[in-house]
Amino acid sequence: MKVDSIATLSIILLLGMFFLLAIGMPLGFASAFLAVAVLIMKFGPEMLYGNFGRGPLAVVGGAIYRQMTNYVLISVPLFIFMASLLERSGIAKDMYTALSMWLSRTRGGIAIVTSLMAVLMAAMSGIIGGEVVLLGLIALPQMLRLGYNQNLAIGTICASGSLGTMIPPSIVLIMYGLVTETSIKALFTAAFLPGFMLASFFIIYIVVTTQLDHKKAPLPPDDLDAPRGMEKILMFVGFLSKFFIWAGGALIIRNLFLTFTGQNDVEAGVDPIALGMVSDLPYLFGLVIISAALMFFVVGKERSKAGWDMGKGLVAPIVVIGVVLGSIYMGITGITEAAGMGAIAVFVIGLIRREMTFDIVWDSLMRTLKSTGTILWVTIGASALAAAYTLAGGPTYVANMIVAADMPTMSIILVMMVIFLIMGMFMDWIGIVLLIMPVFLPIVSKLPVEELGFLGHVEPQHVAIWFGVLFCMNMQVSFLSPPFGPAAFYLKSVAPSHITLIDIFRGFLPFIGLQLLALTVLLTWPQIVTVFL
Repeated sequence: MKVDSIATLSIILLLGMFFLLAIGMPLGFASAFLAVAVLIMKFGPEMLYGNFGRGPLAVVGGAIYRQMTNYVLISVPLFIFMASLLERSGIAKDMYTALSMWLSRTRGGIAIVTSLMAVLMAAMSGIIGGEVVLLGLIALPQMLRLGYNQNLAIGTICASGSLGTMIPPSIVLIMYGLVTETSIKALFTAAFLPGFMLASFFIIYIVVTTQLDHKKAPLPPDDLDAPRGMEKILMFVGFLSKFFIWAGGALIIRNLFLTFTGQNDVEAGVDPIALGMVSDLPYLFGLVIISAALMFFVVGKERSKAGWDMGKGLVAPIVVIGVVLGSIYMGITGITEAAGMGAIAVFVIGLIRREMTFDIVWDSLMRTLKSTGTILWVTIGASALAAAYTLAGGPTYVANMIVAADMPTMSIILVMMVIFLIMGMFMDWIGIVLLIMPVFLPIVSKLPVEELGFLGHVEPQHVAIWFGVLFCMNMQVSFLSPPFGPAAFYLKSVAPSHITLIDIFRGFLPFIGLQLLALTVLLTWPQIVTVFL
């Protein structure tokens, strides 16, 4: 049965997707099935066996091949493997302990620590499910034991645990960049400030709500031996001084090596190596000298040692973040190589800490295989469906329909945001970026660029980047949105039995409001996305 009307074909495709997902068919298989159905309805069944190797099937096969052979795609399993190693090692637990010691006497301190820990974990791996589970295992029992409000504890863990969507290196940003052929490094740079803005919204909410109602976050029992006030501040300065001495020393050794080998010679048209040029040496030596002066003459050696013991759990996460993001932003490696270096860094740190066993590595590899397999099957199916729908003229039909509606530019963007939010309630983000983005982004690219943003504007070369960050903020909301918010099910798998899914979704409500507030800010002031580009 051939269907000549693209409007009818679009309705059949939409209803078919909802039906197949409703009966439990995996998204990858549902997309692939519908891709074949679209081709048959548009071009007839003879397309399947006539002119084999050419025609519509060849176009769809080429689209799948391009996605599967994209070099950056290799970074996805590497980041998943790194996150699995982090989850099984004691690095995250030590980081939580160190942060808790510094904020132990702050009201709501454990919730703030949970948000900060989520930010650091997001900057290490960008995998959402593992973060929520890990925070649920480490932070939830602690907050419940101290009498924290259950909704506040649940919302903090799941909202903060899903920050990996926004904060680089985000898998969502990587897949968006692959599908839309947008610079992933530029996406990482653009998402940096919005991600930390959202995290700051969470922390501000925790501080305000716990100050207004002390019962939501009782202070822990007073420890008379614990440092406090100026003593704790000096110990923290001592910890930072010792850390910068080590970090500055390592950078000086690297700089000298590059100098002696001639790798940092100034060449026309070649970007200088970040912190690796001869001109950087005075600043690095200055950093080490100032840090040493603070440690020996201001803080004191004994106090600095005590501060180092309190904060050394932060060193391993900072090293991993430096390896991953530092290698990307310093121009040392690309995204894929940085993912591999991060996985090796976590493995080596685990060996040094004597935590890396064969069972942990094997279990991490199995988790990586399962997660990557799911992503690849969805990628194959969704790529096929997107290509088939494009051949049928779907994107052109949708674009013409939106243009014919004669809506203001920002109204069109708002309609797209609502569609993302609704689809995020029922569909995984991978399917959304692969199925919807090839339709929406060309429309956005043709809109008057001077009308994008309520109180600002976007440069023409930054439109795809700005829209990608908006998409990621929407997907941030989707991780908490009922009825299928995945963060709820991740937490439920490790939460005490008395906490129901209804309790978990109830705890999400204020944090969903904060996410929508952040989305509104990005729509109003697009410069927040493009300020570092």
